[in-house]
Amino acid sequence: MTSRTRLILAVAAWCLVAVALVLPLVWLINNRDWGVGLILLAPVLVYGLMRLGRSLESWARASAPPKHPQRR
Repeated sequence: MTSRTRLILAVAAWCLVAVALVLPLVWLINNRDWGVGLILLAPVLVYGLMRLGRSLESWARASAPPKHPQRR
């Protein structure tokens, strides 16, 4: 797998996770009376998404281990 493919997969995975987490949170905040309390959860969610993005980026940019010549 090339590094470009890994980067595209990492961005796609992050986007899917971000939409899957943020969309329901925003819907609950907007449509429920108790949803206003979920605003306190938003910074934790954003921090978690930032950490996930950093880890996915390091996975995508990791290089393959060097190949050693076989000794006979």
